[in-house]
Amino acid sequence: MALSPSWDAWLSENLLRGVPEEALVRALVAGGVAAEEARAEVSLARRHPAVVAGGSRTTLGPEVVSLLDVRSALHAQSRRTVERRRGVSAEEFQARYYRAHRPVVLEDFLEGWPLLERWRPAALARDYGDVEVEVMAGREARADHDVSPDACRTVMRLGDFLHRLEHGGPSNDLYLTARNFALERPELQGLWEDLRPAPGFVYPTRQPGSLKLWVGPEGTRTALHHDVDSVLFCQVHGRKRFWLVPSHETPRLYNREHVWSPVDAAAPDLERFPDFARAHVHEVVVGPGEMLFIPVGWWHQVLALDVSVSLTFQSLDVPGGNARWHTFG
Repeated sequence: MALSPSWDAWLSENLLRGVPEEALVRALVAGGVAAEEARAEVSLARRHPAVVAGGSRTTLGPEVVSLLDVRSALHAQSRRTVERRRGVSAEEFQARYYRAHRPVVLEDFLEGWPLLERWRPAALARDYGDVEVEVMAGREARADHDVSPDACRTVMRLGDFLHRLEHGGPSNDLYLTARNFALERPELQGLWEDLRPAPGFVYPTRQPGSLKLWVGPEGTRTALHHDVDSVLFCQVHGRKRFWLVPSHETPRLYNREHVWSPVDAAAPDLERFPDFARAHVHEVVVGPGEMLFIPVGWWHQVLALDVSVSLTFQSLDVPGGNARWHTFG
C-alpha cells in the first residue's frame, strides 16, 4: 500500500532533517503501516532523487545545524530557567538580558503606572465603552486563525466586547489583538497617558505601531511563533502562561510558514514532530504588573489563564535600535 501524499511529505522532510530512520519507521507503524512496509518506504524515500538532491544542495545546512546543536547543548548544560527579578536597572537589563539574548520576568516593571487601575476591564468599559473597535471573532471555527486572521475581523463596541469577556466564560473565540491596532484609534489616545516607560527600556518618542494592545477572555490561545523584534510583554490584568523555546532551536520546530510552528508546545505530538523532542521548553506565568522580555527569535506559545489585558513594546531604547530577524518564508 503506497503512502498518502501527506505521509510522503512528512517522511521526506524528516529524512532531510536527519531524524534517525528507525524513529521514522516507529512513527509509520504507529500510524498503521506494517513494520516491513514501513522500512521499505523509508528506504525508498531515502533514495528518492528529490531527497538526495535536497541533502546535497544544503551546502551550509549541516554546518549551521551543527553550530545550533552546540549552542543548544551549552544551553542545556547551563540549566538556565527564566529568571524572575526586581530592581533591574536599564544598564543591567541591556547587558544581562537584551544583548545576552536571554528572557527574564521583571516583576516590578509596571509599578506606579496608572494603567494598572485604568486598564482593568471595568474601568475600560466605563471610560471607553462606546468606542467601536475591531476585534477577532469566530476564531474557534478556523484552525488557521493565527496565520490567516483577516476572515475573523469584526467591529463592535468596546463595552459589549468587554461584557462578553467577563460573562462568556473561557473561550478562544473572541480576542482583541495587535493586528486590530486599537491604540492607533483617535478615541483611545487617552490610554497613552497611563504609560510610564522607563528610559533605557522603551524608546522615549512614540513610534507608530510600537505599542500593541491585547484583550481577551480566559482560554485565549496564541500558537507557537516567534517575533521579528525583541518584545517587552507587559501584563496589566489577569495572568498568561508562556511556553518559550530558544531561537537557536529553530531547526527543531518544523517552521514552514513565516514565523509560525505547527507544534503545540504544551502537548507536542512527537510522532508527527519527532525532532521537537530535543527542544528545551521553558514555562512561565506572567501576572499583573510584570513584564516578560522575549528576545528576538525566541519561540513562544501563550494561554490566558484569566480575562486578560496585556500590552507589548517593540521600540526598545537600545544603542543601534532593536535588532531585527529577517524572515524568508
